Amino acid sequence: MPSRALPVPDGLDGARVDAALAKMLGFSRTFAAEVAVGGGVRQDGRELAKSDRLRAGSWLDVQWEEPREPEVVPVAVPEFAIVYDDDDLVVVDKPTGVAAHPSLGWEGPTVPGALAAAGFRIAATGAAERQGIVHRLDVGTSGLMVVAKTDRAYTGLKRAFKEREVDKVYHAVVQGHPDPLAGTIDAPIGRHRSHSWKFAVTPDGKPSVTHYETLEAFPGASLLEIHLETGRTHQIRVHMAAHRHPCVGDPLYGADPTLSARLGLTRQWLHARELSFAHPVTTDWVTFRSDYPADLAHAIEALRGE
Repeated sequence: MPSRALPVPDGLDGARVDAALAKMLGFSRTFAAEVAVGGGVRQDGRELAKSDRLRAGSWLDVQWEEPREPEVVPVAVPEFAIVYDDDDLVVVDKPTGVAAHPSLGWEGPTVPGALAAAGFRIAATGAAERQGIVHRLDVGTSGLMVVAKTDRAYTGLKRAFKEREVDKVYHAVVQGHPDPLAGTIDAPIGRHRSHSWKFAVTPDGKPSVTHYETLEAFPGASLLEIHLETGRTHQIRVHMAAHRHPCVGDPLYGADPTLSARLGLTRQWLHARELSFAHPVTTDWVTFRSDYPADLAHAIEALRGE
């Protein structure tokens, strides 16, 4: 089992354990948190939790097991739909409960795994577990994703997403009624200071811009159309929660559990509704659209009935 013993430098005095390990040992923040949760971090002989703070000059002992590399496992997903397919790319309608790509700790179905089970071959470009994946959706978010099947398409799509040349339209049901009914949230997003799985609006975060417009208002909730300029992790969920209108069904960011239960929701009401981009090979502008899945459609009808 690998281990390291080292002093805590002055520059990391007061730093969280997971954040400090990521800097000192080159771990990912997620893996650093897992090491701490597993009891692998001690400061001057005392076991630390992932959110504990380090003390400069103390002695740190760290033990960990080498992480198993995530791999693509072909798994058929009945609700997984192919929206478009050609020689260079495939557009899928991802159901909730499917991860965008394999990762440590995730044992459920993935987009590459569902495609492999359906007989698709995708680009070999990128990290082994993310080959062909040019953008992501949260596990609990449904809707459209484009996946590259060739290296040329992968390079072109990655560039288009980086240069913000892809039009991403989401629909979300949020609590309350935003004021104004349409607007822009321009607030940087970074990791939450006390929750390793959560993100937040932070002064030192990455620039993040979300445009929203109210499509329909219900008692206590609103259906929004959202356009993203940037694509930060949990961006819509973080921005709407910071605006005091969390996505309905999203307890991680403050949603009312009684409303979620009343609507029969077990995940956030958030759907990648429309995706438009210049085809990376033909350069034609293409647009794809996805209908609401059954659980989100049911919640909308329930709100209308109230």
